[in-house]
Amino acid sequence: MSAPAAQDQWISTFLEAQAAELGAATNTLLAYGRDLKDFSAWLTHRKSDFADADRDRIERYLIDCDAQGLSRSTRARRLSAIKQLYRFAFDEGWRQTNPAIQIKGPGRQKRLPKTLDVPEVDRLLVAARQTGRTQADRVRNTCLMEVLYATGMRVTELVSLPVSSARGDPRMLLVLGKGGKERMVPLSPPARDALAAWLTLRDEAEAKSVAEGGQRSKFLFPSRGKSGHLTRHRFFLLVKELAVQGGVSPDKVTPHTLRHAFATHLLANGADLRSIQTLLGHADVATTEIYTHVLDERLAELVLEHHPLARDDDDLG
Repeated sequence: MSAPAAQDQWISTFLEAQAAELGAATNTLLAYGRDLKDFSAWLTHRKSDFADADRDRIERYLIDCDAQGLSRSTRARRLSAIKQLYRFAFDEGWRQTNPAIQIKGPGRQKRLPKTLDVPEVDRLLVAARQTGRTQADRVRNTCLMEVLYATGMRVTELVSLPVSSARGDPRMLLVLGKGGKERMVPLSPPARDALAAWLTLRDEAEAKSVAEGGQRSKFLFPSRGKSGHLTRHRFFLLVKELAVQGGVSPDKVTPHTLRHAFATHLLANGADLRSIQTLLGHADVATTEIYTHVLDERLAELVLEHHPLARDDDDLG
């Protein structure tokens, strides 16, 4: 198969294949598209293109990215996109060689994820019950936070939950994760109660809307916006607001922090890594293992804070 003439067509064909064959998530495709367009513009400026770029040119691009001050993780992601593109081009016969195959990236800095302790999570849950312009807002906010902390779902998974998943007082939720993979996550009693309370108010509001000519929504957390459900951005702002209301540093709190707290607290209470891996929807247990380091770090902090031998001599006097 001959290669497309235009670089934009290289990108669009590649992204379509990623979506169709691998079920790549929308956010992943958008990131690939942005990174490849940046590389394409860089090549064009140097009178080159995807078809004739060699290893040296790709490495020069990465050096240029470093010189611009781009983070290690951003540079690693851009190289990953380039590698994926050229692997696809080689498989399709667009190129006789893969110029990116032997290029090693900067790697990613292994930073431990931020998490929250149990009292901080409790303060966020209390704040959710008290924050909102209306009773419906407060009940919805409580449901969002209780379900997130009970399941460790990714924020996209949470805000896009279908309302059908909440029917019948479920003990488990079926979640559609990355790459279209499904998994079951259990609900705690507080999360089930919060879900039932929100579902009642949600259905009442929808029935009133339909009676006035509105449309039914398939989402548990509907919105009038383009997506039809509460957006990730709106939920991000909400958890920041709850942090302020609950007296927790907003810098520490994001929807993903609650996911980390879910995993860390499970591990601290004796859950095994394989179970946590399944609940989080991690493809590789190595990704889940980072929570053992988070727990080790927290235990070390507790020893330094509370063990008598870790105190200064003045404290012991």
